[in-house]
Amino acid sequence: MPETPPSLFPRPQKIMILSPEPDLPALFGQAFSPSEVELTALSRGRGAVELLFTDPPDLLVVDQRLPDIPGLELVAMVKSENVYRQLPVALVMDEGDLGRDIDWSAAEVDELLTRPLAAPMLRARTTLALARASRSLDANPLTKLPGNTSIIARIQELIDRREDFALAYADLDYFKSFNDKYGFSRGDEVLMMTARILVTTVRAVGGHKAFVGHVGGDDFVFIMTPDRVEAACAAVVKSFDDIVPHFYDAEDRTRGYIQSVDREGNSRTFPLMAVSIAVVFNRDGRLKHYGEASQAAMTLKKKAKENPKSCYVLDKRQA
Repeated sequence: MPETPPSLFPRPQKIMILSPEPDLPALFGQAFSPSEVELTALSRGRGAVELLFTDPPDLLVVDQRLPDIPGLELVAMVKSENVYRQLPVALVMDEGDLGRDIDWSAAEVDELLTRPLAAPMLRARTTLALARASRSLDANPLTKLPGNTSIIARIQELIDRREDFALAYADLDYFKSFNDKYGFSRGDEVLMMTARILVTTVRAVGGHKAFVGHVGGDDFVFIMTPDRVEAACAAVVKSFDDIVPHFYDAEDRTRGYIQSVDREGNSRTFPLMAVSIAVVFNRDGRLKHYGEASQAAMTLKKKAKENPKSCYVLDKRQA
């Protein structure tokens, strides 16, 4: 095969392929070098959502020939989850099937790859799909959770519909000191872990309509019905406190603190990381603009951070 041109992406792109045909992953392997693309291949569709959840790819490739569920049906299932709504999906099908009765206006597919496929065309179409996604994707590049634009839109949509909801802002205490001592790569692992805890817990407690977003850095939000939010907060705190000590070296974990520098450059000790959650409620159309919710949550977060341990604070005026 001719030498492939330089990759357009600053890091290897993760591509998950769902296909019963081993030829399809092999073709991707021909089209891209391992330094450009990390491939994960599954032969069945069911169970893929759980893997998406734990290790989200940059692109999902779905074969219409899946033996257990039609490709388009699986795409609809994935896109129905707000966490994955912005995940770019490429559908692979036979060119002869294009004439079948398919409502393409309703198919939430971002790229269409038709057999027979050749490596150069596959490379070009896949690269274009990834480039489009990187330009338009609002999702946080690390966690793949919806970013600020989606968060603001969701809050305002609920306000405009006068729906009751609880808006929780979560961030990590002592994250900067951890980053300073252990490095950004280990810090990214903590952020990924936090995102997984939030998504797992919020979906389990709040159901499929619950929403999780990543504002940026160590700041996250989740939105759910008011009656379930306290249970979700308690579960998030417990899971975080159970897991986060394992990101520290054994010596620091045993001591229960680390030695690092503060924002003024002074050496001092910092506790192990904690999560602070501030919850604002919208009932009976109290809020008129997402900025009101954000401002109220910032005030509550200051109160939550007075506690050095993981905790959550509810806006008792509306709880």
